[in-house]
Amino acid sequence: MPSDRLSALDTAFLCVDQPATPMHMGAVGVFSPPHRARGSACSARSGSREYRDARAVAALIAERAERVPRLRLRLRSGGPLLPDRWETDPRFDAAAHVSTHQVTSEGADPLTAHASRWLATALDPRAPLWNVQVVTGLPEGRFALLVKIHHALCDGAGAAELVLGLLDQAQTAQAMPGPSLSGGADHAPLLGSLWRGAQRMVGETVESVGIAADLLRAVRPFPLSPTITGLSARRQLGFVRLDADDVRRVRRAQGGTTNDVVLAVLSGALREWLRGRGEEQRLRTLRALVPVSTRRRRGKDACGNALSSYLCELPVGLDDPLERLRAVSGAMNRNKRTGPWRGAGALPILAERLPSVVHRLATRTVAHAAPALFDTVITTVPLPRLPLSLDGAALCETYPVVPLAPHQSVGFAVATYRDGVHVGLNTGGDAVHQVGALADAVTKSMAALAQLCP
Repeated sequence: MPSDRLSALDTAFLCVDQPATPMHMGAVGVFSPPHRARGSACSARSGSREYRDARAVAALIAERAERVPRLRLRLRSGGPLLPDRWETDPRFDAAAHVSTHQVTSEGADPLTAHASRWLATALDPRAPLWNVQVVTGLPEGRFALLVKIHHALCDGAGAAELVLGLLDQAQTAQAMPGPSLSGGADHAPLLGSLWRGAQRMVGETVESVGIAADLLRAVRPFPLSPTITGLSARRQLGFVRLDADDVRRVRRAQGGTTNDVVLAVLSGALREWLRGRGEEQRLRTLRALVPVSTRRRRGKDACGNALSSYLCELPVGLDDPLERLRAVSGAMNRNKRTGPWRGAGALPILAERLPSVVHRLATRTVAHAAPALFDTVITTVPLPRLPLSLDGAALCETYPVVPLAPHQSVGFAVATYRDGVHVGLNTGGDAVHQVGALADAVTKSMAALAQLCP
């Protein structure tokens, strides 16, 4: 039976996973059904028919999932000392991972309310670590696809590829390999292979010592961030769609990258949100963990988690939107000069090099100190530029969702798709009642920055 070891970083995500801190990524995609009338599929008119059959869409998704090898994998315990392994589930039934739900009137946004509850529910560790749900009952005949995939199975880029395998444009994800299996022949000369391995080990040891030293220097003293919260399994999502033209206009006028603009917008939103909480006296900076893909160095066929991260100071103490953008661009440029393999942000690289037994013994406890290092996670999920669809229905909006680290109340995930920059907000603890105010603050922050860049 095919099997392979989890990497140390994959194991770390499993160890952090607890009822109050589930470590699965999520996504909410909204689809507009095909219409005979010409025009954008994403501008369905009121009164259009309900999408014909949620069960048919669910069956189509299950059929496609059967053909994606990585979705058939489940965990097999390695015991207290050996790494866990992936194995193909011999009784795998994709249909058991795909459900349907029809929302009813529930406040102003029933989809968000339902998605918040559904995504807060943990995955079954005895089964392949993913679930999908087709949600109907939305206005204008639209339907939604809710997705959750455990971070031990893949990183954000890998999750995007897996989800693409369930859509009509499935070629990219279907080409994604399963885990590389042990026991393959190595035709490299033995001495050369050993020498290269020794060189790599020395280099990685030096890197790891440097990362550990930088981590210790980056730990902040108390009092910590006002975003810290108690552990809670409750989650509340928020979704904000920004105009991609506004983001591009700011980038052209002020320089930097699209990611810099988004970080500056979120800095302004957090500033406004904290002021609304009466935290004016503590407005200086917040620190974001910004994941960075390392797939280019590991190879395009890398499986599991292939990532590092940067630590970026968010200048929430600055009132001027342009000053915030310049501060963020400067911080990210310094990170890029250092690179993803050095610095305190390279925590995932260090985690990858620790034995799995160390993660089992210590990671769950150490994770509770995450607020000493960073206040929030801001991640960008790559999506193709081409239009996407499911069973002929056009994808209109797509909001990724990042899991929350212990004691952290808010996380942001961003995906640019067609003419929109979609921001998924995940809140926990005492922030769940304020997600609407935070979502409004994101919109206002973008407007304030765009207004200064005609």
